[in-house]
Amino acid sequence: MRMKEKWHYKSEEGGLERKLAEGITTRVFFSAQIMLSVADIAPHTEPSIHSHPEEQWGYLLEGECVRIQNGEEVAMQKGDFWRTPANTPHGVRTGGSGAKILDIFSPPRGAYTKPGEGLAATQHPNGAENP
Repeated sequence: MRMKEKWHYKSEEGGLERKLAEGITTRVFFSAQIMLSVADIAPHTEPSIHSHPEEQWGYLLEGECVRIQNGEEVAMQKGDFWRTPANTPHGVRTGGSGAKILDIFSPPRGAYTKPGEGLAATQHPNGAENP
C-alpha cells in the first residue's frame, strides 16, 4: 500500500522550524519547486539587509512593517505583498506590533531545507547594494 502524500498543512504545525535572526522564527514548508516560510517577527526587530539567489514573494499576514529593498523603504500593512528579484538587497523592520509574513521562494532555498539558524544569505552592511 502506497502512503498518501500530505497536501494539507497548518501554519502553526509541522514544517521545519528555524531561527532566522534575533526576534525572527519561521516554519518552512517545501517541495522540489517551491518553498513557503511563515515567519513570526517580534516587535522592534530589524535584521540585516541581505540577498540570496532565489526569487522571493512576501505577503504580510498580520501586523505592520517597513519593507526595505534596494535602499527604498515602504510602509506595509496587513494584506500587502511584494516581490524581491534574485540577488536584490532587502530586509524588514517592525514597529510595536511585530509581524507575521508568508514568504514564497523559487527555487527553494537549500539552506532552509535542513535545521539550522541564520538567514543563510549574503549580508549587506549599512544596506549597501554590493557587500
